[in-house]
Amino acid sequence: MRDLDEVFVRLANSAFRQRFSLTTHDREYIEGKGKATILAHARDFIAQRLAPAHPANDGKQTPFRGHPVFLAQHATATCCRGCLVKWHGIPAGRVLTADQQEHVVSAIERWLDMQAAGDGPGAQQRLPLL
Repeated sequence: MRDLDEVFVRLANSAFRQRFSLTTHDREYIEGKGKATILAHARDFIAQRLAPAHPANDGKQTPFRGHPVFLAQHATATCCRGCLVKWHGIPAGRVLTADQQEHVVSAIERWLDMQAAGDGPGAQQRLPLL
């Protein structure tokens, strides 16, 4: 599993991942529900949609809208098992461990925090690759 600092440096150099940012509606939803509830939703989504060894519809299980966590998953490359392998170094074909699931939730939380701070498009600074 890769360090999140390293992952976020790499994400900052992806034009696709940089396209994502929270909408006004997403921000209002987060403010209304509170961060703890949003992260509880994230844990549930990860446990149901990403943690199984062979998730149903893998590669297509995460919508592009409907919940701020879904957007965060695409922005942080935690949307499918293929992205977890490529970006986070988490192997496919095995059930995610509790630590791996928490890594995914931590990536989502970090991106949401960056968005809340208003750190620009995709809320990631463009940095050179490590």
